[in-house]
Amino acid sequence: MTAFQDLKYGQWFRGADVNGDGFITQQDVRKMSERYIIARGAAADSVTSRRLTDGMDGFWTNVIAPMDQDGDGKVDLREMTEGFRRVLTDPALYPEQIEPVTNCFFDLVDLNGDGKIDQAEFQQMFDSVAGVPGEDCAEVFAALDQDGSGALDRAEFHQALTEFFYGNNPDAPANHLFGKVAA
Repeated sequence: MTAFQDLKYGQWFRGADVNGDGFITQQDVRKMSERYIIARGAAADSVTSRRLTDGMDGFWTNVIAPMDQDGDGKVDLREMTEGFRRVLTDPALYPEQIEPVTNCFFDLVDLNGDGKIDQAEFQQMFDSVAGVPGEDCAEVFAALDQDGSGALDRAEFHQALTEFFYGNNPDAPANHLFGKVAA
């Protein structure tokens, strides 16, 4: 793990710490779900809402909660960074470690179900879930849209997440997926 990856993970942490108290808790993870459900205009009892809530509960249980080294029910930046260092060591493990959550998000962000995420869908997700400003979303989206189609297909989305979590290239556009990272 490199200092640059630590910067990226810190950016991700700030987006996941919804209430800004310096910890990620199950409540923060649920708030991310709630913000997205509201932004999407989905009813709280809809299939989409339940799927997102269940997916995010699983994300808390399987990914974030195990990083809680002191058992206090919350994960601070150090615990999260050390957790990522322990787990995210090999991009070949992406299909097991990150792909299931990424697939869930992709399906939920693809509002019209066309198998692609357009810029408006991308911006809605990253603005509502991670608090990424619109101008940052537009710039990152344009860089991630490698084929210039005006939409991200599932492969482009997975490539971006792989680069974010495992990559160490300071010039990669995916570094800013969760907001601008100051290198």
